[in-house]
Amino acid sequence: MNIQHNISLKNYNTFGIDVSARDFVAVSNTNELLQVLQQNKKDLFILGGGSNMLLTKNIEDALVVHIHLKGKTVIDENDDYVWIQANAGENWHEFILWCIDNGYGGLENMSLIPGNIGTAPIQNIGAYGKELKDNFIECEAVEIATGTTKIFNKKECEFGYRNSVFKKELKGQYIITAVTFKLTKKNHALNTGYGAIENELADKNITNPSIKEISNAVIAIRQSKLPDPKILGNSGSFFKNPVISQTEFEQFITTFPEAPSYRVSDNEVKVPAGWLIEQAGFKGKQFGDAGVHKNQALVLVNYGNASGKEIWALAMKIKTAVFEQFGIEINPEVNVY
Repeated sequence: MNIQHNISLKNYNTFGIDVSARDFVAVSNTNELLQVLQQNKKDLFILGGGSNMLLTKNIEDALVVHIHLKGKTVIDENDDYVWIQANAGENWHEFILWCIDNGYGGLENMSLIPGNIGTAPIQNIGAYGKELKDNFIECEAVEIATGTTKIFNKKECEFGYRNSVFKKELKGQYIITAVTFKLTKKNHALNTGYGAIENELADKNITNPSIKEISNAVIAIRQSKLPDPKILGNSGSFFKNPVISQTEFEQFITTFPEAPSYRVSDNEVKVPAGWLIEQAGFKGKQFGDAGVHKNQALVLVNYGNASGKEIWALAMKIKTAVFEQFGIEINPEVNVY
């Protein structure tokens, strides 16, 4: 167990926040992880791809454990489907590209989402009409307190909108080490109903798209709206789209009839947080080195040397302004430390 000290985490989080870890260790396999759990006496701070977090302070009271488990394996297949297990340290987007290159469909709508495989189930990541749970079979996780490995099936994960059991009652209790997906080998169930994808395909005169062409469309859309974290620090969508009751929605839409919305159920409606933030006047605004991206109001950015506290203060300013103007509460999608 090679523990390093006073390590900058600037290159380990997509916001590019320059905080440090007093104690840091990278694990490349499950045995190394178990060794850390057995020998370490401090609290643990689990670090994956660093894409869904905002660091507001140095980490001094916990051992930072970077999950660097690599590898992907076809564990079963038939004429129609393939079951693939991917280890937690695999990059999400690179995994999708690998699946597409092998003709495996199902994840293409979630191309270019930043982060690693291991944290994807925690958030139940999703985009353009698809969520991780749609192709999820199970995940393997190690219980921090005991070092015991447990398999969680889809039901046990309790997936919800950008949510799972790992963000609720099991928060901080398990480290996901591998995820198994069921993907199609033919007769792919293509999801092109999202308006932006339809428009992108139409612009390219594609009427019968392949999974590769859908992925390319999603990549083009995301690149047109979202900044590359390697160039401009960000964590993708900072806020979740709020879901309000039908009664609340009727009151809201009477006052703001131009607002876009998406029905979730008979009694719930989703209102785009980006629209609310833009209407509140924050799109493209900069406050020191913290700001809101010019092309997508959902994305908070680090223009250079913003601290995590400065970005968090901006987030709370936005949250308050949206509530005061619309009476709708928006909540962060990212984890804040």
